[in-house]
Amino acid sequence: MEWEVVIGLETHVQLSTKSKIFSGASAAFGAEPNTHACPVDLALPGCLPVLNEGAVERAIKFGLAIGAKVANKSVFARKNYFYPDLPKGYQISQFEHPVVIGGSLTFSVENADGTSYTKTVNLTRAHLEEDAGKSVHGVVHGKTGIDLNRAGTPLLEIVTEPEMRSAAEAVGYAKALHDLVVWIGISDGDMQKGNFRCDANVSIRPKGQKEFGTRTEIKNLNSFKFLQAAIEYEVRRQIEVITEGGKVVQATRLYDPDRDETREMRSKEDSMDYRYFPDPDLLPLIISDEWIEETKKGMPELPHAMRERLQKEMDLSEADTQQLTSSRELAVYFETTANAVKDKKAAVNWIRGEVLSQLNATETDISECPVSALQLAAIINKMTDGTINQKGARTIFTAIWEKKGDDVDALIESLGLKQISDTGAIEAIVDSVLAANEKMVQEYRSGKEKAFNALVGQTMRATKGKANPAQVNAILKKKLLA
Repeated sequence: MEWEVVIGLETHVQLSTKSKIFSGASAAFGAEPNTHACPVDLALPGCLPVLNEGAVERAIKFGLAIGAKVANKSVFARKNYFYPDLPKGYQISQFEHPVVIGGSLTFSVENADGTSYTKTVNLTRAHLEEDAGKSVHGVVHGKTGIDLNRAGTPLLEIVTEPEMRSAAEAVGYAKALHDLVVWIGISDGDMQKGNFRCDANVSIRPKGQKEFGTRTEIKNLNSFKFLQAAIEYEVRRQIEVITEGGKVVQATRLYDPDRDETREMRSKEDSMDYRYFPDPDLLPLIISDEWIEETKKGMPELPHAMRERLQKEMDLSEADTQQLTSSRELAVYFETTANAVKDKKAAVNWIRGEVLSQLNATETDISECPVSALQLAAIINKMTDGTINQKGARTIFTAIWEKKGDDVDALIESLGLKQISDTGAIEAIVDSVLAANEKMVQEYRSGKEKAFNALVGQTMRATKGKANPAQVNAILKKKLLA
């Protein structure tokens, strides 16, 4: 029997506010346990929640970015369940009336054979909620501690329709969503800190069947690698269960990367099990059209719009555009460089080559690149106008990277990199090289092309790499063919 996989994702994105969603406590990561937990986070009697305006603004930005409806009125509800690191015994979330409704995300899916295709997934909703605390094991032998620093940090939970049909599509969607929330500045997306984590709802059904199969939910997948592996394992498991005559049980499961398997955590609750009801401590959230429009004005250019514009304005290939806009910081770096140079193709080649290579080798983020966009532009322009050659340009790039100087003109002078472009001077050097290498000259004239490259090398060595390579080539060919 041929099976079809049905996948929907629920993604928890921690928003980049300085304080928590309902209290003034710091939302910063990495503090000593329970030092960023105030009376509101601890659910002490008499403490009331106050909504963080910054969290709402970030939700509006997300809704605008995916073409969704931003609700003028949404409601916070209490989601009741017991959990050791949830002090109130309920989570403040949104249920029937979320802040963002609908929308879609288009992304690229990579096939195993290296080909790719484009897919669009519709989103059901995105709603604001608070995070729970964290259970800490192993600090005290045989006991579990509770760290409430994370309790109350603002989350945007983003829910898709069940429209993905493979683990590869789920990963493609998750990567595109991650890129988007970081691009528009609503989250840092740090998956190691748990700031972007996915729950995957997975089911299977016979190919052609309209009804969905029983789904399981795999919780807290905080890497794209684990997301793919967990879904692939769960699909294999469900097929095996059904083909052996069993039934898939609706449950919440956890993925164990060490064993590459999912294990049941608890039977899956439905919405009625949480006994949702509007939180009496919080008024409905009212978002005016004016607020939405004001937020829209402050939005950065979205990735797909920038890619289309750059391809049209600068005649870039799709591969160039995809890589140069893989992050907003890199896109800004490229556009700043390209707008300051005469040879835009050189800007593309330098950034895709030297810049990204150095960033990867040194594990440096583009936002901390030692060579600024304008410094790179100055290097490229000096190479384009013939002041320096490619080798000299790389020498200056390295010098600035290693903080041995920051002024391109000064480095050209101090390092003696000014290119020899005087035709007469180059001709004299070429004449001396030809006179000293008669054997190579005869080899070239007898049809051995490699001899020409050797003569070029000899000439460049004679000028200590300062001669204009194009002029060297032209003068050599002229004299050799004379």
